[in-house]
Amino acid sequence: MPVRRPMGPNVMLIDSHCHLDKLDLSARAGSLDAALADARAQGVGGFLCVGAEPAELGNVLAIAEAHDDVWASAGIHPLAVDGSHRQREQVLAALDHAAVLAVGETGLDLFKLEAARDPDFDTQIDSFGWHLRVAGERGLPVIVHTRAARRQTLECIRTHGSTQSAGVLHCFAEDWATADAAMDMGYYISISGIVTFRSADELRDVVRRMPSDRLLLETDAPWLSPSPHRGKPNEPMRVRRVAECVAEVRGVTLDALTAQTTENFTSLFGAAPAS
Repeated sequence: MPVRRPMGPNVMLIDSHCHLDKLDLSARAGSLDAALADARAQGVGGFLCVGAEPAELGNVLAIAEAHDDVWASAGIHPLAVDGSHRQREQVLAALDHAAVLAVGETGLDLFKLEAARDPDFDTQIDSFGWHLRVAGERGLPVIVHTRAARRQTLECIRTHGSTQSAGVLHCFAEDWATADAAMDMGYYISISGIVTFRSADELRDVVRRMPSDRLLLETDAPWLSPSPHRGKPNEPMRVRRVAECVAEVRGVTLDALTAQTTENFTSLFGAAPAS
């Protein structure tokens, strides 16, 4: 079991990417408030609830409205893209909400497609480019999902991204070259519970080499529970376990890592937990 390290009373973690509308709350009698309370008890002071399906953005915004420490984003996950104007209209409407800090989740995912020539991948590329352009027009950061599409993701960012508003490669599980190229374009790298997996040596090397001012932490809850909870539904409270692992890999204290990643979140998204 991981060693539980104390944190200073005024140092707060932020879960920079979670899907609060999709949490498995069966063990909590359906209470999201209970899940958030448990996270706060673990030192989590802010949650970015990521919208990835246009038809469900209303639920994401409602959660943000109901909790002062929850922010939101709005986008179309690459595996949810249907190419319709309706989806884009729903995203644009959501971006006007006061709680929305970012465009996304968007990006590219070739993992379940046979080849980059698949028509569905063309639709993903078109959608990703649109998100990047909208983010530039609105001066908002972009939350990027990339899976089995390193080269194409970086090409889209170079072609359609704004030099004034970058973003984050969330749930990062790629190599150092990808991280380095993204950071050269102003992007942050967000680390999830994958970093705790026994097979994640390459990711831990990225974490070890990264500049401290480009690092974010997340759970991607309800998916990707960190060890020793792997295989179980994930929750925002487990961002602390991610932080503990990252701090150990980087050879810094938990407080120092927490303070830095919270500062990074504020720099990118323009929001901070209440003191």
